[in-house]
Amino acid sequence: MVRDNNETPEMCRERLKQEESKSSMASSAQGSGLPDLVGGLSWKGTGILVTAMIIGFIAFLYLFN
Repeated sequence: MVRDNNETPEMCRERLKQEESKSSMASSAQGSGLPDLVGGLSWKGTGILVTAMIIGFIAFLYLFN
């Protein structure tokens, strides 16, 4: 990770972002958790996700009971 003297701050940020995405790909192969999913959603998206999970749980109970 030798930094070039001619590298601008924008180039440095982009390089670091790409290195981080490469390293996070290995962890995403293991699957991400609910906090990662919810962190990427807005409050409306989170509400829809929770509502869908509740409806799915009720449907599961109804179908397999």
